[in-house]
Parts: sequence; C-alpha cells; structure tokens
Amino acid sequence: MAVILLTGAAGSLGTMLRTRLTHHTLRLTDLNAAEGVEALDVTDGEAVERAARGVDAIVHLGGLADESPFDDVLEVNVRGTERVLQAAYRLGIPRVVLASSNHAAGLHERRDALPDDVAPRPDTYYGWSKAALETLGRLYHDRYGLHVICLRIGACRERPANPRDLSVWLSPDDLARLVEAALTATGWRLVWGVSANTRRWWSGAGGDAIGYHPHDDAEKWAAEVGEPDPEAPEHRTVGGTMAIRSLG
Repeated sequence: MAVILLTGAAGSLGTMLRTRLTHHTLRLTDLNAAEGVEALDVTDGEAVERAARGVDAIVHLGGLADESPFDDVLEVNVRGTERVLQAAYRLGIPRVVLASSNHAAGLHERRDALPDDVAPRPDTYYGWSKAALETLGRLYHDRYGLHVICLRIGACRERPANPRDLSVWLSPDDLARLVEAALTATGWRLVWGVSANTRRWWSGAGGDAIGYHPHDDAEKWAAEVGEPDPEAPEHRTVGGTMAIRSLG
C-alpha cells in the first residue's frame, strides 16, 4: 500500500486506474477538477510540488493524448513531465511511473518480439513528446537516482475496437497490473504496455523483468473486429494510422 499522486486522473487511463488501485491511497488530480479530483496544471511547478508533498510515488498520466500542435505538446507533455520529475527530486519521492506511448517508436516497422527498449522513432509531434518524456526520465535517473518506469502503452480500452487491436490491445485490468509492477520496479526502464494477446508482436521481456504478467487476450474478440489486412499501412508500423497523419 502506498500514497500515490495520480495526474490525469479524470482521463480515460486515469479513470480505469482509479477503480483498480483502491488498495492504495490515491491523490487524484487533473487539469479540470471533478468529483474527488483536484485541479492541477502539470506545467505549474509550484502547484505540482504542493500536490506531491508526502506521497510515495507519482503515476504521471496527465498530458495531451493525441496529435497536437508542436508548441502544445512541448508545453504540456514535455514541460509538464519535467515539472513532475523535478518535484519528485526536490521532495525525495523515489519512484515515478510515466505514461509514454507506442507512438514514441511509431515509425519502426513491424517485426516479431520488437524489444521494449527499441530506439525512439516517433511518428508524430505527440510521439516525439513521448520520446522526449522517456529521455527526461533517463536524465533524472542518471543524475539523481530516481526510479523511472516509462510505459509504452498500446491501445488501452475496455475491449478491442479494430483489427489492429488484436496485436496492441491493453486491457484496463492489465493496465492496473502493469502499473502495480512498475510501482515496485527499480532503475530506468522502457516497458511495452500490452496484454497477453495471441497476435502480440511486441516483446514481453520488459514486462517480465519488472514482474508484469498480463492475463487478457484480444483474440476473444477476433471474430467481432475482423481480420487485419497485412498490406494496410496501419499494420506495417508500430504507430498504425498515426504514422501517416499530418504533423500537428
């Protein structure tokens, strides 16, 4: 049991985790206040430090969750993450879990068992901001000894929505298992956020190394979502259709 600052608690991932990490004491924050969620602008360093005082770990989900203009992702996703890491350092909080994305490596071509720590190859400004977030985490680990676990999350939703999800889906329950494992991991790590899908093509080594053992499989919905077309652009690269969208 730990006291955890959860940023982005009113977003889709935050909402999933709030009902699944109830054995911890959660300090819920988001840009927009809601019932049980305090307002927090992660680009405001003083406000982040106030919110983080007295916690054991930070799970940082707050930020822009899709492609946006460059200045916006720079300000919110990159500067906001720096404020979170700086607060952890200043307050002596030993561990930060960062929500990265598969789009940080989105232009890598599909291949079996793609390593968790494959070099960044972002597909969008959004993906670039997530790659920058990962390297900020590495900086704070190397300079200050923070344990920073970066989760390269796939398609996290209640159930698979399309053929691509048969490979990259992350169930809400597995998301919670992944965060739980990250909360006890050490060092700086990149870990794919993906369920135990039959058609998974991202490596499971990073998850194994931190004790993440997913249970769910998108194959249950294969007949419903249909078979993927291997020649379609969204099945040739990590980032799917994001890899062919206009920047910004």
